[in-house]
Amino acid sequence: MNKLLQSVVLFFLIITSCGLAHSQNEERKPLAQILSQIEKRYDVSFSYEAKTIEDITVSPLNSKLSLEQVLQQLRLLTPLEFNIISDRFIAVLPKNKSIQRLEEVVVTNFLTKGISKTNNGAIEVDTKAFNILPGLIEPDVMQIIQNLPGVISVDERISNINVRGGTNDQNLILYEGIRMYQSGHFFGLISAFNPYLSDELRVNKNGTSALFGNGVSSTMIIKNSDEIDSNFNAGVGANLLNVDGYAKVALSKKTALQLSARRSLTDILASTTYDAYFDRIFRDSELNASNDLRTVLALDERFLFYDFNAKFLYDINKTSKLRINLLNIYNNLDYNQVFANSDNAVQETRSSLNQVSFGTSATYSKVFKGGINASAQAYYSNYDLDAQNNDISNQQRLTQENKVEDYGLRLDISKNIDNNTVLRGGYQFNEVGVTNFRDVTNPNFTSLIKEIMKTHAFFGETERYSKSRNTYIRLGARINYFEKLKELVIEPRFAFNQKLSDHFRLEVLGELKSQSISQIIDLQQDFFGIEKRRWELANAEDSPLIRSQQISLGISYNMNNLLISLEGYYKNVDDITARSQGFQNQFQFVNDIGSYTVTGLDFLINKRLHNFSSWLSYTLSNNDYKFDTINEGRAFPNTIDLTHVANASLTYNSNDFKLGFGINWHSGRAYTTPSQIQNDNNSVIDYNSPNDSRLPSYLRTDISAVYNFKLTKDIKAEIGASIWNIFNRTNIINRYYTLDANDDIIEVDNRSLKFTPNFSFRVNF
Repeated sequence: MNKLLQSVVLFFLIITSCGLAHSQNEERKPLAQILSQIEKRYDVSFSYEAKTIEDITVSPLNSKLSLEQVLQQLRLLTPLEFNIISDRFIAVLPKNKSIQRLEEVVVTNFLTKGISKTNNGAIEVDTKAFNILPGLIEPDVMQIIQNLPGVISVDERISNINVRGGTNDQNLILYEGIRMYQSGHFFGLISAFNPYLSDELRVNKNGTSALFGNGVSSTMIIKNSDEIDSNFNAGVGANLLNVDGYAKVALSKKTALQLSARRSLTDILASTTYDAYFDRIFRDSELNASNDLRTVLALDERFLFYDFNAKFLYDINKTSKLRINLLNIYNNLDYNQVFANSDNAVQETRSSLNQVSFGTSATYSKVFKGGINASAQAYYSNYDLDAQNNDISNQQRLTQENKVEDYGLRLDISKNIDNNTVLRGGYQFNEVGVTNFRDVTNPNFTSLIKEIMKTHAFFGETERYSKSRNTYIRLGARINYFEKLKELVIEPRFAFNQKLSDHFRLEVLGELKSQSISQIIDLQQDFFGIEKRRWELANAEDSPLIRSQQISLGISYNMNNLLISLEGYYKNVDDITARSQGFQNQFQFVNDIGSYTVTGLDFLINKRLHNFSSWLSYTLSNNDYKFDTINEGRAFPNTIDLTHVANASLTYNSNDFKLGFGINWHSGRAYTTPSQIQNDNNSVIDYNSPNDSRLPSYLRTDISAVYNFKLTKDIKAEIGASIWNIFNRTNIINRYYTLDANDDIIEVDNRSLKFTPNFSFRVNF
C-alpha cells in the first residue's frame, strides 16, 4: 500500500512539473479567461471582485491536471489566494487579504440546498441559495434551524427555541455582532429578523469558538451580506400577516446601503392566519375566558409589529473596511374591554403590552502585511418590555417594565501562519444593566430594582490542518472576569474532525461555557394570562452564574448524495434557578438552585436524487432536573424534556417550482398531576411527584410550495403557499391546573397552532 501511494504521489509530481513547464512556454492570457475555462472544465465557480484579478495574466494550464493541482499552480503564479469554500465554490482573494478562518464545508446540501456543515461542527445557512422546507415559504432563519436534529421549540414559538434540552435564554443570538434579547414577533410565533436581508446564519450546538461567550446552550450568528454589489437589488412582498421590502443600493464604488422594513397587517386585516395565531396565544388567557361575575359587552384588540434594519458598507481601501448596522424591532398589543356588572353599570378597561428592541454596531477591520487581520467593534443593544393590565374583577392595576441595556466593545486579531494554520485572539468588554419595575394597586406595592454587570473577557484559539488536510483541530479558551461577582471563569473549547476514508468522517466537540444573564418567568395571571419572561442578572444571593459542560462524538458517511450521521452527546448545566423553568405545580412559588443533565443521540439520514431531497431525523434524549431542595434533591424529568423527536420530509426543487412536505412527531412533555386526595382547608392544589405524567404525543403535517416566474426581462416574481398542520390535529403542548371561585380544580390545556394557511407574493428587481 505504501509503495502504491508513493507511486501515485510521484506520478502527480511528474504531471505537475510537466504541466508547469508546458504552461510557462505558452502565451499568457488574462486570468479572467483562465478562470472561466477552469469553471467549465471542473464544474466549479470562482468568487472574486473584478478589481482583484484585473491586469493579471498567466499561461494556460495543463488540462490533465487535477483541480487541486491547478489551484496550487495559480497560487504560485499569481499574488492571489484560492480558498475552497465548498465542493463547488472557490474564493479568490489577495494573499494579504486571505480568509481568516480555515474551516471548510464537509457536507453540502445538509437537509436541503443552502444548508451546509463545516468541519468544526457548525451548521451554516446561506439564505440566497436556500430552496424550501416544509411549511415555510420564506427563508426565515429562526424557523429553518428548528429542522436540525437536536433543535426544537416545545411550544412552536420562535422565542422559545430549545437546543439539546436548553431553554431559549441560554442561546446566544448575535445579529451583526449585536446581542439580541428579543427574537420574535407576535409573542414569539414569527421571527423578528427580516428573511430577505439576512444573508447567513451559523449555528453551533457544541464546540463553540472561544470568540463567543455568555450563552451556555447554542450560539446563533446572523449576518447580512458584507460585500458591495454594484448592481441594484430590491424586492417587495406580502403575506397574510405582513408586508415587507428590502433594497441593496451601491452609493459609489466604495459605499453601499442595505435597507429592509416589515410591517404587520394584523391591525388592518384579520386573516385566517392571524386568527390562528391569535387563537394559539390567547385561547387560554383572560381574553377568551368567561367570568360569571361580569358580562362582556365589547372586545377590541389591536396588535401591531414592525421591524427595520439598515447596514452601511464602506470599503475605505483595499485593506480597510467600515460597517455600521441599525436594527429596530417593535411589538404592541392594546386591548379594550367593556363590562356590565350585576347592577348593569358599565365599566371600561384598557390594557397594553409593548416590546421594543433597538441595536446598533460599528465594525472597523484592517488587513496588515504578513497575513494579520484585525478588527474593532462597538455595539449597543436595548430591550424594553412595558405592560399594564387592568383587572376590573379585582379592582387591580398591574404595571411592569423590564429593560436591558447592553454596551459592548471587542477587539479581534488573527494571524495566518501558513495555509494550514491560523491563530486568533482578542478582548471583549460588556456592561449590561437590567431594570425591573413593578407597581400594583389594591394592595399598593411598588418595586424598582436595577443591577449592572461588567464583564472582561480575553480569548484565544488556534486552527490547524494536517499536511494531508485529512485532520482538522481547533483549540481555544475564553477567560471571563465578572466584576460584580468577583469571579474568574476559564472556558476551554475544542473541535476535532478526522477524515477516516473518502466517505467516513469522525467528529469530536467539547466546550465549557458560562452565562451571567437569564430569564425568569412571571405567573400566567400577570398579563392576560400570557406567560411573560423578564431578564435578570446573576448575583451573589439567589441567582448564581450559570455554567455548562458539553461533549459530543459523531460519525458520518457521505457518498453518492447519501448522508448518514450519528452523534451522541452529554450536556450538564449547573446553577439554574427554579424561577427560570416555568414550573406550574407545587414549585411555582419556590426559588431554588439546581441543574439539568441531558444525554442524547442525534441521527440523520438524507438522500438526494436529481431534484428530490428526502431525510429522516431522530433524536433520543433524557433530560433530568436536580435541585438542592425541590423534590428533596432527587432527580425528576425536565419541564421541556422530549424523549423522542422525529422529522420526515421530502422536497422537490426545479428551476421555477419548489415543493416541500413534512411530518413532525415527538413524545409528550412532562407535567405534574394533582393528588387524588386534596386538603379542603387549604386554597391550594396538592400535587403528586413533579412531572410524573406525560402529555399525548405531538403530530403535525406541513406542506409548502413556491413558484417563480418573470414579469418582465428584469423583474422576477414569486408566489408561495403553505399550510401548517394540514389535518388540523389538536396537539396539547402544555397542561397545568388552577382553582376556580369554588376552589374546584380546573385542567387547562394549551393547544398548538391549528390549521394555519399562508400565502405570499413577491416581486424582485
